[in-house]
Amino acid sequence: MTRPNRRLVIVVRADPVICGHSGEARNLAEVALTRGFDDVRLLTWPIPVLQAAGLPLKPLDRIMPYSEGITVERPEPVGDYRVPDGRHLAGLTGRLVELLAEPVPTTCVSMYLAPHDAVVRDAVDAARAAGYAPDVHTIAKAVGSDVTNVIRSCLREGRFGAAVVLFTRFLANDQVTAVSEYTRQEIIACAEAVDAHCGTRFARQCARRISVSYPPIDTSAYLDLDPALVDTALKRRGLERDGYVLFLSRVTRAKGIYDLVDAFARCQARSRVKLVVAGNGPELEHLQAITRHDDRIVFLTDVEDEEKPLLMNGCAAYALPTKPEPDFVETFGIALTEKMLAGGGPVITTTTGGVGEAVGRTAVVVEAGNTDDIAAAIDRVVLDMSAEERQLMADRAREHALSFDRVRVFDDLFATSDPAVALTG
Repeated sequence: MTRPNRRLVIVVRADPVICGHSGEARNLAEVALTRGFDDVRLLTWPIPVLQAAGLPLKPLDRIMPYSEGITVERPEPVGDYRVPDGRHLAGLTGRLVELLAEPVPTTCVSMYLAPHDAVVRDAVDAARAAGYAPDVHTIAKAVGSDVTNVIRSCLREGRFGAAVVLFTRFLANDQVTAVSEYTRQEIIACAEAVDAHCGTRFARQCARRISVSYPPIDTSAYLDLDPALVDTALKRRGLERDGYVLFLSRVTRAKGIYDLVDAFARCQARSRVKLVVAGNGPELEHLQAITRHDDRIVFLTDVEDEEKPLLMNGCAAYALPTKPEPDFVETFGIALTEKMLAGGGPVITTTTGGVGEAVGRTAVVVEAGNTDDIAAAIDRVVLDMSAEERQLMADRAREHALSFDRVRVFDDLFATSDPAVALTG
């Protein structure tokens, strides 16, 4: 078998997990094939482990195939039941050591710091200690929830040792990035808190070294949509163009779905448009129960990737009034930029977390948690906004969203990732 010339390994929770960094990994992998990498691998978890974790998953028969040259590896656990949690990590780390043992220039990207960065750092350290001398460059990307979930829980519970381990591993990488400037600032703030308690010096290193790498988006999937396909998709769903406000996201409290439903109940525009809630999530059943008598609210739980841009293009407005919650803060907002690419009615959202970076100055901004504000925004967009103003907003939104095209993001991220010039950690 011919040995590859250049390899990219991304350690991530990949498909079928429904999350932003699964999509990021897919887009980076696809672009890598056009940028000199002839072996691209996603190192991820066995399906039963993902199912047991309770993560939101796509049906296995609906996963879009990767291009030839991209391999998804799901290493089996190492050891038996007496190693309850480390078995799968050992499988991932061991497989990466095997790849690093081959004399192939390799770039390793870890998304979601805990535990994927640990896999990369442990594998690189082991490979070097074993004398393999891997030609490797490591990139660790903080995607957001690894800060708001892992690090903040360490700080909240006073478990500073775990935070020290996470920061030490993170900063040991050749390149450290964050998914947004908001996330970058959150990491620095957490580092300052750890420094104040432990006498460490993480914050200065974070401020100096962390760059921002926005989510890479396949913009081609959302541009130049065939109007006939849009009309067909809407007809199949019993919808009309500009006849609905669309919420397409995880159905969770942090996405502002309860605020949106309350706002829709009191807005004047409900006589003209429906509210379409497209997605799944922990709050779905409760929302369906409390709105079962409202025939102006439609739930769609089976929207696939191909249908997303069509629904976005046909809506009168796209509403995602996300707000900060203890367990989640929107660190960017990929769905917002996808909507901006697809065209259609204006985006209604908040400035929570990194959302402002995602939408720029192209959205109708409301105060997070303010249902009156949301209702007024829906009425303004549906009842008062002229066709010319809507088109101007759509054009500006698309222009801003194009800056997150996956090729541009990839090239920026990998500009200094040539293994031949990599640092040694």
